[in-house]
Order: sequence, then C-alpha cells, then structure tokens
Amino acid sequence: MPGSLKDAAALAALFEELIVVLDLKVVGQPQWHVFPEPGGITGLTLLAESHLGIHTFPEHGFAALNVYCCRPRERPDFEALLARHLGAAACVVRELKRGVTA
Repeated sequence: MPGSLKDAAALAALFEELIVVLDLKVVGQPQWHVFPEPGGITGLTLLAESHLGIHTFPEHGFAALNVYCCRPRERPDFEALLARHLGAAACVVRELKRGVTA
C-alpha cells in the first residue's frame, strides 16, 4: 500500500471512478501536489456538488479521502474502491450529513 500512496496515476484513477460512480460534475482540472520524500500526495477536484480531496501519508501507510457532496446519493463501496486502487487492507468511513440545522 505505501507505494500506491505515492502513485498519482492510482489516485487519479480512484477519483475518476468516484466521479463516475457518484455521477459528479467536475469543474476545472484536478490539482495534485507531490511532496518530497518521504511525503505523499495531496489531490483536489472541484465539483459542481462540492469537492473530492485526498491526502496520503505513505510513511504511515495512511490516506484521508474526503468526498463532499451536496446531493444525496447511494454510498459507494469505499472499502472495495480503496482496496482496488490503493491496496487498502482496512477502511474507516465516517459519514456526516450535509446541510444547515436551525
């Protein structure tokens, strides 16, 4: 897994699949920043619905993926997506409902 956390193509493929699976509308070009060793990659894609972001920490075998979306939709199988694209052995998903409460 640490090798995939430094692989911009693997991260881009993950984003591309999420965009298709969730029927998201990309605004502009994805942005990627590769940190010097032993660092990872930060990626951001602006969406009409909000944004996708990822921060990888290969030195810790960890990635934080943020999927912010303003429209309700089915939850994708994050565990399978992250296992396939990044070789993740474990995945913790936290879902926060978006919106304003008065």
